[in-house]
Parts: sequence; structure tokens; C-alpha cells
Amino acid sequence: MPSSSHRARRSKATAPDALMLFGATGDLALRMLYPSLYFLDASDLLPDGMRVIGAARSDLEQDAFRQMVRHALDARADGGVSEAAWARFAARLAYVSFDASQPESFQALARTLEGASRTIFYLSTSPGLFGPICTGIKAAGLAHAGSRMVVEKPIGRDLKSCQAINDVLADAFSEDRIFRVDHYLGKEAVQNLLALRFANTLFEPLWNKSAIDHVQITVAETVGVEGRWDYYDNYGALRDMVQNHLLQLLSLVAMEPPASLEPDSVRNEKIKVLQSLRPIHGRDVERCTVRAQYAAGVADGRAVPSYADEAGGAAGPGTSSQTETFVALMAHVDNWRWAGTPFYLRTGKRLPERSSEIVIQFREVPHSIFSGSDLVANRLTIRLQPEEDIALTLMNKTPSLEHGGMELTPLSLNLSLSHAFKDKRPRRIAYERLLLEVIHDNQTLFVHRDEQETAWRWVDAIRTAWDRQAVKLASYGAGTWGPAGAFALIERHGHSWAD
Repeated sequence: MPSSSHRARRSKATAPDALMLFGATGDLALRMLYPSLYFLDASDLLPDGMRVIGAARSDLEQDAFRQMVRHALDARADGGVSEAAWARFAARLAYVSFDASQPESFQALARTLEGASRTIFYLSTSPGLFGPICTGIKAAGLAHAGSRMVVEKPIGRDLKSCQAINDVLADAFSEDRIFRVDHYLGKEAVQNLLALRFANTLFEPLWNKSAIDHVQITVAETVGVEGRWDYYDNYGALRDMVQNHLLQLLSLVAMEPPASLEPDSVRNEKIKVLQSLRPIHGRDVERCTVRAQYAAGVADGRAVPSYADEAGGAAGPGTSSQTETFVALMAHVDNWRWAGTPFYLRTGKRLPERSSEIVIQFREVPHSIFSGSDLVANRLTIRLQPEEDIALTLMNKTPSLEHGGMELTPLSLNLSLSHAFKDKRPRRIAYERLLLEVIHDNQTLFVHRDEQETAWRWVDAIRTAWDRQAVKLASYGAGTWGPAGAFALIERHGHSWAD
């Protein structure tokens, strides 16, 4: 990222004067966005005078809106809310009732934003409202040269719908003013992956097919659809998780060293990785992919229903659905650095534990001189959640006075961010970093249009192959690590999941 002095100079010239949040009473706004903004304000990181304006269909008085935000902060702030910080933050808050289908609503926005020329518009709404809101903002003369647009996923459910949304965004805002959010990019451990690779001489000479046997990327959730059945059944695990989170992590692992940490430099290298992904189509889809849906089982110590019977299903209990809640893939990056090295991707709901991690499995030593000891190949594990840490497994001599041999044991060198930086506030919300980067007009941690559409092309090919090959939907019990096919996928190549 740019140096602090560079950012300080740039932020004074581009500091926003307002942030308008559409979908202001929604779950994301209340759980993540307002708490993130409050924590930034409490750390003196919000620009002086920047207003935070909520816009939603609800008819709320200003005091009622502020009270709603305060309840959200109380639920999120582990150490409690500072009354002094709250008073400062509450003074920034305002609310306007808004209906995207009514032209007069945009005129009301214009009156609310009178005098503001550097507004951050944040779309935390359903994708169906992206077009009308962007069109209305432009028609109302609010898409000033200093304004920015922040868009939450999902941006489409395939390449065609993604391009349609991007076209609408591009009609109102230039690409350098559009910030597409993937909240994984705001996680400290994900950003630390860049530091690990490019700020140390230890790994980069080994970061290739010659030293690395394979890579595993897992994003596991213990929850089911949790009342989001209507949304989820139209997307599934491949569209909802693989297209964005997992492919973003893959691109950061596999990318070439960028010339700098400027946005275009980093994102150009990520795009090259996505363009190098070997298409999975035809009969390859049966060999390289597994799709499954959770059945009833036990999760978090309690009995839970199947996906089809999940409460809140659009058609009620017993609904038949072919939507996958679990996906495992074997991907290949066909370039000089990675040719022949498999990348195993796995994500699912109702799995035994909530975890996100990247495992870099190094090759075994070519010849062991240690008789009687089973050598374990070195492994670098980068954990993103629930705890953020890095562990490197190395072989170590077991303390012993035995004669005639040497017993070895694998041990881990650990770097725990929470322990290493005890003076820092632990577990910052990923959205804090992302919002701060929008405020500083830095797009490094956001997804470029080309990047997003390249990922959709790869994912769409898999979806098409599933349909054409009539790939069956497997089943797995809630609380397990997925169907048998997911283990066969990796074991047939001599590997195993690092559970």
C-alpha cells in the first residue's frame, strides 16, 4: 500500500465529506458497517466533518435511527462503548427515508447532500437495486468527480448478469471510483500473506512448483442458511463462495511479485493468475469437482435439519432443491511458476468447525538419512479465522540419549497475531480496513471489473459442465467434513485434507 506520508497527503485532497449508506437498517449495516465506522471514529481515523447518512425504506425519526445504531454498537463492542466516542459519532449520524423506485427520493437525497461533492455511496442492498440507485444518483447530479461507489457482493450470479451490473455502475462512475467489496481482503491475515511472501527472502525462492507439492484453501462454516434460503438457493456454494473469496485467496497465493503495492500493480498480477486457471469442462468436471448438499445431522452439539428442510425455505419444509451447499475443486494454474501443482479448494456449510485457512504443502525431502523416523514434509498454514495466525511445521530432533539413531518429531513455529501485537486492539473488523481504504481512495484491497468477470468465466464453465454432464448432487451429514467424494478427490492424487 502507499506510504503513510503519501496517503496523508492524498487523503487531505480527497477526504470525503459524506458517506451515504443504502440498506441502512439491514443486517450487514448493523452488524458490520456502523460498528466499523464507530471504531474508526474512536481511533480518530474518520475525516473531520464527514457525515454518515443512512438511507432505507423504513420511516424512522432521527433519534430512533441513532438508537438503532447504538444498540448495534452495544452488541458488537466487547469492551463497551465509550460515551465520549459515541457522542462524537452520533453527531455524524443522520437518516433519510428512501425508495429507489420513487424519483422524488433522489431529490430528497440531493437536498440532504447539498454542499457535499465527495460522497461515498455504499450499496448494502439487494443486487436488484444496484441499477436503479446508480441511475437515480446520476440523474440527480450526485455522481460528482470526487464521489465514490462501494458495492457489496453478490454482483451478479453469472458472467452475463455481472456484466449488466458493471455496465450500470460504469455509466455513473469511472472504474477508478468503483470499490467492489470482498471482505476477506480486509482481514489482517490475508494482507499479511503479501508481507509473508514479499517482505521475506525465506519463502519466495521456494514459492513454486519445484518446492511446493500442493496448496489447500478451505473456508468452512458451521451455520446453515440461517434464514437466507431465498437468496442462497439461487446461488449455492460455487457462486456464493468460490467465485469471490476462494479465488481471491488463490490469486494472492499464486500471483507473481507486483512491481509495487499500488492498486493497479497488485490487481494486474491477480488477474494474470485468474486468466491462467485451467478451465474445468466436459468430463473433467466429474474428476476435478464435487458438489453436495447437507442432510440432517448434529452441529454444535444439537440436531439440525437438512438444507431442504431448513426453516425459512421459500417453498416450505420438504422442498426439493439441487443447490449445492458444499464444493470441492482441484484447480490448476497453468503458468511457469505453478504448472503441475494442484490447488485444492473446499467450502461448505454445516461443517464441523468454522475455519478459513491456506495450507502450503511443501515437497518431501528427496532422501532421508534418518532411519527409524518418519519424516513429515514441511507445511505452512495460514489461518484466517477464527484466530489469525501462521504456523510453519519443521522436523526437529526429539531430546534423547539413545544411541545408534535419531528420533525426529514435527514441531511448529507459530506467529499468532493476537499474541505478537498485544498492545493493538485484537480482532478488528475486516470492514474497518476496507472503509478506511475507501476513505483514502485506495483501491488495492478491492476487486477490479476485469478480475471479477474473469473469475465468473471460470465458474460459469463449471456450472455449464455440471448441467451438461448431469453431475449428481451428493449428500453429507451436517457436522461432517463433506461427502466421501471430497476425500476421494484429493486422495486419488496421493494427498489428504489438512483437517
